Amino acid sequence: MTDISKLLGEETQYLLGHQCQTLSKDMLSLPGSDYVSRVLMQKDRKPTVMRNLQTLFNTGRLAGTGYLSILPVDQGVEHSGGASFAPNPLYFDPDNIVKLAIEGGCNAVASTLGVLSSVARKYAHQIPFLVKINHNEILSYPNFYDQTLFASVEQAFDMGAVAVGATVYYGSEHTRRQVQEISEAFERAHELGMVTVLWAYLRNPAFKKDGVDYHTAADLTGQANHLAVTINADIVKQKQAQTNGGYNAIQFGKTHPKVYEELTSEHPIDLVRYQVANCYMGRAGLINSGGASSGADDLHQAVRTAVINKRGGGMGMISGRKAFQRSMAEGVDLLNAIQDVYLDKQITVA
Repeated sequence: MTDISKLLGEETQYLLGHQCQTLSKDMLSLPGSDYVSRVLMQKDRKPTVMRNLQTLFNTGRLAGTGYLSILPVDQGVEHSGGASFAPNPLYFDPDNIVKLAIEGGCNAVASTLGVLSSVARKYAHQIPFLVKINHNEILSYPNFYDQTLFASVEQAFDMGAVAVGATVYYGSEHTRRQVQEISEAFERAHELGMVTVLWAYLRNPAFKKDGVDYHTAADLTGQANHLAVTINADIVKQKQAQTNGGYNAIQFGKTHPKVYEELTSEHPIDLVRYQVANCYMGRAGLINSGGASSGADDLHQAVRTAVINKRGGGMGMISGRKAFQRSMAEGVDLLNAIQDVYLDKQITVA
């Protein structure tokens, strides 16, 4: 098992000893081995959706815990194949992407239609597939930022996927169209029995003000989460909150003083707790993204993110570049370290 305290260093007590005084954990629908029968059972989901979510929970090193560790490798569309895979050209081959997810003990592998369909007959029965059906791409010149459909729900279903994923850029000029498209796609996915996962990301240049990037503000990302669950996302993928006060800084939209006075604090676990609260108090699971690879500090950052997610009431991590932009052995070790946080019974919900 990974030595979590050693990796956290000076922040060990700050992160492992914290207790939330904002929103009590008793208010949350927390992850657990019985999550499907305890939480999803109350929804209008078909039995096949329940079975497929349970399949996710029953796979990999975290099987039986109610937590998720997902490997996402869809960055080649937006960031380019070169930017994504030049650090380790092994992963230009989709076979190695899925192999990393399996050897890394992940609950699922998330990628594009092309990546997963190219190896579906070999791997769809070995690890759950999550097909990302829309993307942004920046080969178009000049650049513009929009999420458009690259695949259909039916294509994901036909290759044996248990889940579909999509992104909505909340705050962008294209938000309303994306919401309509993905709401319809999620409806179809549920009809076919698949789990739905939404990348609920913010995207607007106005969300950066006075040198602060509010794309990761707890109040703004919290509202993005709330909108994600509104279109029936079963799981919400969100960047972990790094700051707060986006509404007040931008002076746009609506908020309430109690959000900042009572429901949040400056502590990162409390900021994530607010993100979970906006996922209908955990009735949809919150998984935090792992972020870009920064090199030597990746292991520390990945474990820190996982600790904050778990103690905040989140459902797990979806981490890609920190794993696949290094050797497969090192990638497996990093994924296992993330999973060790969720396997460690001493690390509890704050």
